[in-house]
Amino acid sequence: MKQRIDSSEGRRRYSQRIGTVEPVFGNLRHNKRLNRFTLRGRHKVGVQWRLYCLVHNIEKLAGCDLKK
Repeated sequence: MKQRIDSSEGRRRYSQRIGTVEPVFGNLRHNKRLNRFTLRGRHKVGVQWRLYCLVHNIEKLAGCDLKK
């Protein structure tokens, strides 16, 4: 894995991951205080996770200019 990440293609992909994936988890964990799920069971946790993702996406849409 270290060889894959240290290659030029691996560095390019990893730099994209930092810019696209990590801020989402940081926002959900710190701003929304989603440190742990409050429900039990796979179905309920899945619903709670999708709800947090929905809120995240709505906030992204509210912050962008929709008149394009």
